[in-house]
Amino acid sequence: MDLRLRHLEHLDSRAVPLPHGTEVVTRVDRIVGERRVPQGSVGRVTKVDGDQIDVTVVGVGVLRYARTELSPRRVGQVLWAQRRADAWNALEPCVILSAVVGSRAWGLSDEASDEDRRGVFALPFTWTQGLVAPPEDLVNADGSTTYWAAGKAIRQALRADPNTLEMLFLPGTRAVDPMGDWLLETRAAFVSVEIYGTFGRYALGQLHRLEQGLRLAEHRAVILNWLRDDHTLTLDTVAERLAKVATRATPTEADRIHQAKQYVKQLYRSLHDQGLLDSCEFSALVRFARDKSADLDLPRELRPKNAYNLVRLIGAAISWLRDGEPAFEVTGALRDSLLAIKQGQVALQDVLAQAEAMVPELERAKEASRLPARPDVGRADALLRRIGEEIARRWAAGVAGPFGRDAPPPPEVVWSE
Repeated sequence: MDLRLRHLEHLDSRAVPLPHGTEVVTRVDRIVGERRVPQGSVGRVTKVDGDQIDVTVVGVGVLRYARTELSPRRVGQVLWAQRRADAWNALEPCVILSAVVGSRAWGLSDEASDEDRRGVFALPFTWTQGLVAPPEDLVNADGSTTYWAAGKAIRQALRADPNTLEMLFLPGTRAVDPMGDWLLETRAAFVSVEIYGTFGRYALGQLHRLEQGLRLAEHRAVILNWLRDDHTLTLDTVAERLAKVATRATPTEADRIHQAKQYVKQLYRSLHDQGLLDSCEFSALVRFARDKSADLDLPRELRPKNAYNLVRLIGAAISWLRDGEPAFEVTGALRDSLLAIKQGQVALQDVLAQAEAMVPELERAKEASRLPARPDVGRADALLRRIGEEIARRWAAGVAGPFGRDAPPPPEVVWSE
């Protein structure tokens, strides 16, 4: 039995949605200047504008294709994309709370900033009763809007998840149903000293991971430069060279070379998984270094946007712990500093030093905080039960709207051999 919204054989890979980030294969040639980008090129969706889709093709840049000129690269992505689109189309009317989040809410936006939304939806009664597990997330095609099911949002808030707490406490958060008002009325129950760990200490840990990732990215650049200059190098030779420049401590020289070799293997496997190599082997990495590596961007996770948000989280934790009230809009010297980081004007090492300098203040704020030690799980449980009972009441009474007589039909269960 296939407990899914649809089975794969019913889907047309040329018609299913292609959300932001989907790996695709082009179905037509493109001429860019004097260069032909052949059919069968691999890229990643970076923007969706109706039936027109922008695709980043490695070594070429961003090209625009019609939807019918692209296919998902992996079979599983077809089913995943269709499920996500079906859930969005069916359940978007069931949203009960919505907020503009991100840089626009923090006072850090510019003309290029996107408008991102987060919020909460509630599942109609019939969606919770069958064999099919209902979706816990609704995400639109370009990934700019995400809504969490009420139960998931409440559990995330109890864990002091930064994204969820910010969505609940931003001044611009708006309820679009009385159940959304109940969430806002109860939001104080989710707040505790736990934000010290989920905001502050989490951000510090991620910054250290960024530092480590940057070192690995530098190794990647070194390896590709070696192979670009001399494509006769072997895997063993590259590993021996890398072992000499790597700074990570190892018990023996043999261990150092072994770790370097494993890193090179991870590199070509990762590039292959991203659709950048035509095969998962060292020779493909050599060809890539020779022909396309000059156009390889810094990994997304190492871009300034991530670092500036992590420093912002530390600042938010300090003010909330110290003052007892959230303040997500950044002002003053911290705002100037964050904008400089966002624009790539500050080296990652300096960002990490700034974050470390904020630690003593974070610790003092935690020690002096008047926030409760733990969230109020009793109030949270009562809220979730109240929402469930209200949904059942509207369904039973046939009340007009998406939770009563106008509720979307639940997903179909089909048998699959």
